[in-house]
Amino acid sequence: MLNIVVCVKAVPDPKEACNIKIDPDTKTLLRCDVPLVMNPLDKNAMEAALQLKEQFDAHITVLSMGPPEAGSIVKECLALGADRGILLSDPVFGGADAFATAFTLAKGIEKIGTYDVIFCGMASSDGSTEWVGPEIATFLDLPVVTLVTEIVDCDGPSWQVKASVANGYRLMQVQLPAVFTVTRELNSPRTLSFSGIIKARKKEIRQMGSAQLEAPQELLGLKGSPTIVSELSAQEENKRQAEIISGTREEKADLLVQKLVDAGVL
Repeated sequence: MLNIVVCVKAVPDPKEACNIKIDPDTKTLLRCDVPLVMNPLDKNAMEAALQLKEQFDAHITVLSMGPPEAGSIVKECLALGADRGILLSDPVFGGADAFATAFTLAKGIEKIGTYDVIFCGMASSDGSTEWVGPEIATFLDLPVVTLVTEIVDCDGPSWQVKASVANGYRLMQVQLPAVFTVTRELNSPRTLSFSGIIKARKKEIRQMGSAQLEAPQELLGLKGSPTIVSELSAQEENKRQAEIISGTREEKADLLVQKLVDAGVL
């Protein structure tokens, strides 16, 4: 059996971006007043796992770190077809940067035990560091391929995948177990079905805190985060003005050129 772990993140709903606030002391996002949704690229990671489950005898474990409200995102993955859900939730985990997040997720994966493939979204919509997947691989001493756009061959102990690079792709042969971070080009995520939602009601989510992970608390959350945000400032409103040029096409072209000359652009 192929044992797959999918790391998913609950992120603030982009539709409510105007309501997102920053803690003035910790310089971290305050998520309590904004609805949480699944990170878009994690949907591609989840879809990759589901397609493998349809092709092979596979077991999918979904792992997430976040507040208790993030349990709804794990439940969504169970409704899509995941077999087991684990939520790492503890106030100690609060304020974690990419390093501390990856360390915590790696400790959670160690508790899962057997795993062959770990899928992560390339980046999160609220952080966009692209670091968590590679750092998980480092903590677990596993090979990692980032920016995966296609799984070419997955039948056997080593996989062949295509990964994006500037102006092309790289073809990688990777021995399992391994970590893969995926792009939106990999697939088109499926939507929830009514039958999946019904089946998910019978699936339980295991919640684990720092005590269950048996990890040093100085390496967790804000304490374990080497990234320090020293200052934040609000972006000034765009004060540029627009001018509409009227006249015939030739008149408008001549007037536009003259204005660009006057402005020193031409």
